[in-house]
Amino acid sequence: MAFKLPDLPYAFDALEPNIDARTMEIHHGKHHAGYTSKLNAAIEGTDLEGKKIEDILANVSKHSTAVRNNGGGYYNHCLFWEIMSPEGGEPSTQMNIRKAIDRDFGSYENFKDEFAKAAATRFGSGWAWLCVDGNDKLFITSTPNQDNPLMDVADKQGTPILGLDVWEHAYYLNYQNRRPDYIEAFFNVINWHEVTKRYNDANPGASSF
Repeated sequence: MAFKLPDLPYAFDALEPNIDARTMEIHHGKHHAGYTSKLNAAIEGTDLEGKKIEDILANVSKHSTAVRNNGGGYYNHCLFWEIMSPEGGEPSTQMNIRKAIDRDFGSYENFKDEFAKAAATRFGSGWAWLCVDGNDKLFITSTPNQDNPLMDVADKQGTPILGLDVWEHAYYLNYQNRRPDYIEAFFNVINWHEVTKRYNDANPGASSF
């Protein structure tokens, strides 16, 4: 089964004014579609056909650059669309993810500061991530290009539950070179219900809040 471009879970203009409709249309319909088709081409006729994307990425050092770049681009964007929502905002103090953030970062504001710094200081193109490690602890990291913490080549490995695309194509039409403004706007559209679900799924039963 070839990988398929997922539909957006909302309209192109649903995240405005934080992320504009034209950027969403190009980002999803051109960039993500391109990663999807190139990933399928890269794995066609190989033993990677039919494997889950997470399994491919876990051993990506054994595969071609095309699989690494396009597999990462496919996975990263699938996550990116899902963890945003028009009903975004600050997570409720009753959510497990908020309790974990307060536990591991001291406060939501501390988390925001650390995450924004990771996104702002990623040189060139890449991603900022909130991840869960094998001990149910949250950590923030960033990766270059279309790499992610699932990959065996990552500096710090874990399960991504929140990711921010800081490639210029993700924000340049609306924000030009003002990446910090784009990062700040992103916090207005985070779908914390989806992030909570991904957190709970990452280490089932590990949290005791």
